[in-house]
Amino acid sequence: MMGTARRWIFVATILVGSFLLFLVQPMVARMVLPKLGGAPAVWNSAMLVYQALLLGGYAYAHWLGRFSLKRQALVHGGLLLVAAAWLPIGIASIGAPASGQEALWVPLLLLASIGPVFFAVSAQAPLMQRWFAADSAAGDPYYLYAASNLGSFAGLISYPLLVEPNFLLAQQAWGWTFGYGLLFLLVAGAAAARWHSQNGPASLGTNDAAQPAPSLRRKLHWLAIAAVPSGLMLSTTTHLTTDIVAMPLLWVLPLGLYLLSYVFAFTENSVIKSVLTTVAPAALLLIGGLSMINSGGSMTVALASLALLFILSVSLHGYLYHLRPAPQHLTLFYLIMSAGGVLGGLFAALVAPILFDWVYEHPILMVAAALLLPLPVLIPWQQMLGVSARNAGRVVTVLLGCVAAMAFHVAGEWNGVFEGDIGLFVGLMFLIGVLCIGWRWVYVLVLLALMLAMGGVSNIGQSLSGDRVRSYFGVYSVTDDVAADQRRLAHGTTLHGLQRMGAAERLEPTTYYGRTSGVGLVLQQASPTASIAIVGLGAGTLACYRQPSQTWTFFEIDPVMMQIARDPARFTFLSDCAPDAPVVLGDARLMLEQVPAKTFDILVIDAFSSDAIPLHLLTKEAIDIYARALKDDGLLLLHISNRFFDLEPVLAADAAARGWPVAMRVDEPDDDAGYLTGSSWVAMAPSANRLAMLTYDDPTGTPWQGLEKTPAFRRWTDDYASTLPILMWQNILGTKP
Repeated sequence: MMGTARRWIFVATILVGSFLLFLVQPMVARMVLPKLGGAPAVWNSAMLVYQALLLGGYAYAHWLGRFSLKRQALVHGGLLLVAAAWLPIGIASIGAPASGQEALWVPLLLLASIGPVFFAVSAQAPLMQRWFAADSAAGDPYYLYAASNLGSFAGLISYPLLVEPNFLLAQQAWGWTFGYGLLFLLVAGAAAARWHSQNGPASLGTNDAAQPAPSLRRKLHWLAIAAVPSGLMLSTTTHLTTDIVAMPLLWVLPLGLYLLSYVFAFTENSVIKSVLTTVAPAALLLIGGLSMINSGGSMTVALASLALLFILSVSLHGYLYHLRPAPQHLTLFYLIMSAGGVLGGLFAALVAPILFDWVYEHPILMVAAALLLPLPVLIPWQQMLGVSARNAGRVVTVLLGCVAAMAFHVAGEWNGVFEGDIGLFVGLMFLIGVLCIGWRWVYVLVLLALMLAMGGVSNIGQSLSGDRVRSYFGVYSVTDDVAADQRRLAHGTTLHGLQRMGAAERLEPTTYYGRTSGVGLVLQQASPTASIAIVGLGAGTLACYRQPSQTWTFFEIDPVMMQIARDPARFTFLSDCAPDAPVVLGDARLMLEQVPAKTFDILVIDAFSSDAIPLHLLTKEAIDIYARALKDDGLLLLHISNRFFDLEPVLAADAAARGWPVAMRVDEPDDDAGYLTGSSWVAMAPSANRLAMLTYDDPTGTPWQGLEKTPAFRRWTDDYASTLPILMWQNILGTKP
C-alpha cells in the first residue's frame, strides 16, 4: 500500500505541474493580445520562449541531480517559493515594441512576465522522475513522462474549451495561483516520500552505476530526433495558417498533438505506437509530398497535415524512447531532448522567416524526418521474389529514373488537380516510394521528387521572381492574372487587394471596397473636408475614395505591407490617389491611443477579413479608444466579412451596452468581371442622427439592416473574449449547404 501511495504522489505531482505549465501558455498569449495582437508569428515566438525556459528547467533539474535528495528538495522548494513572487500571473509593464522589433519584444515581454514561474514548474517532469527512481524498487521511471505529456495536453486543450469561455483573465490568474499552491504541496509530499532514501546523487538504482555514459554520437542522435518534431510542430502551424486555413484554433492543435504523441511514444508495448511507426514512411510520402503546394483553403489538407504531424511525432518520439539511457542518465537525456526542441523551434520561428520568403522550413523538416525515421519495410518484394541484393539495387535505380521522368512531366503540367496522367503519375511515384522504403536515400529522393512535382517547382519559381515577401506577420504574394488584366495581393489564402491594370479602370475600388459596399457608400457621402482614418492598409484600395480637401491617415502594423502599397511598380492606389497621406506603423489600438480626442469624422477598422482575427481590436476597451478618437457626430465603420467567425453578436452586444445605434450593410455585387467581392460592413455611431442620415441616403435601394443579436451573448473585454460562440462550424467543416 505504501508503494502505491508513493507512486500516486509522483504521478499526481507530474500531472499537476504539466497541466499548469501548458495551461499558462495560451493564457498568457491571451493576456498579451491587447499589446500586440494574434498573428501566428506571435504564437511561434511565444512557443520559442517556452521551449527555452523548458530547456532551462531541464538543465536545472540535471544540475540539481549532483546533490543529495534532501538538498535537492530544499533547493527546489526554495525556488518554488521565490518564483511565487511573480504570482498571480500578469503581463509585465514594458514599453510597446518599435515597428519591426516584435520578434525580440515578444520574448522579452514573456520572460519578464512569467519567466521565473515557468522555469520553476518546467523542472517538475525530469526532477520527479529522478526522485521516483531513487527507490530501487520503484521500476522504470520513463513511463512517468507519458503522464507528464498527458497533463500537458489536458492543460492546453482545457484552456480554449473550458477556461477561456467561462472565466475572466483575473479569475484565470488566481485559479492558476491556487494550482501552483497545490503543486508546492505535492512536491513537498514527493520529497517526504524519498526523504530517507539512502541513494546518492550518482546512483539511482543498484544496477545503474555500471551503465556507461552515452557517447557523443548518441547524444547528437537524440538532439536531431528531438529537433525535427519540435520544428515540424511550428512549421505545421505556420503552413496551415499561411496557406490552408488561417484559424487561431489551429495554433493550439499542432502543439496538442505534439504533446499527445509522447503519451503513446513513451509507453512500453504500445499498439498505437507500433502501427503508426509502421505506416509513418508511407504517410510521409502521401501527405508530405503535398507540403510545397502554395495554395489551399481545404480543411481536408489541414486535417491531413495535422495527422501527419502526429504520426511522425509518435514515430520519432517512440524512437527516442527506444534509445533512452539507464535512469542514471535520465536528466541528461531530457536535457538533450529539450535542447533539440529549442533547436527545432529556433529554426522554424527565427531562422526560417529571415532566410525564406515562404514556409520552406516545412518541406525541409519533412525531408529531415525522412532521414531519421525508422524505416520498416512495408512490402518485402525482394524476399518475396527472391531477388539478390545486387539485382535489387539495379531495379531500384531503374525505378528512381522512372520517378525522375514522371516528376519532370507532372511539374510541367501541375495545376493543383489530380486528374488524368497527373493523378496516374503521382500514384505511381507514391507506389515506387513505398517499394523503396528499405533504401533510405532512394526513399528520400522519391519524397523530394513528389514535393517538387506537386507545386514545388512553381513555388520556387515564384520565389525567384521576387513577387513574394515574408515578414513577421505573414507571407505576401503579388501575382498578375493576365487574362483578367488584374494584379492581386494575397496573404496566404486571404485576398488583401486587387487592382485592375487597364488605364480606365486602374483607380476603380475593388474587392470588398466597391462603390456599393458599406465603406464605399460611407466614403462617397463623406464631407469634402472630413478627417478620415483607415486601420488596415492592404494594397491601399480605399485611398481612391479620397477627396482633395479631406485629411486621411492610414494605420498599418506590418512595414512590409506599407512597402508593397507604396510601391507604384506593384500597386498605384496610394501613389495616384493619396501620395501625401501618412501611414502610421504599429498596432492600431496602441497608435490610436496617442491620437488627440475627437480627431476623426470617420474611423474605418478593416482588420477582420483575414481568418486570424485580432480579438484585441473588438473588445470594450478597444472600442472605447475608437470612440475617444471620433468626433461627437463621427462614424465608426467595421469590416466583418469572415469565413469562419460571425462577428455580428460581438458588435451587437457592444453597441447595446453603449446605447449606440448600429446597422449593417451586406453587399453582394453582380460582378461578371471578377473584381468585386461580397462584403459585410457594420456602422456604429454615438449619434442616432448620424447613423440615420447614412442609412437614409443609401442610393442603392438596398437598406442597411439591424445586427443579429445572440441572447445572453457576453460582451467582449480585455479580460474576457471567447471565439467558440461565434465559430461558424458549417464553414470550418465544409458542410455549408
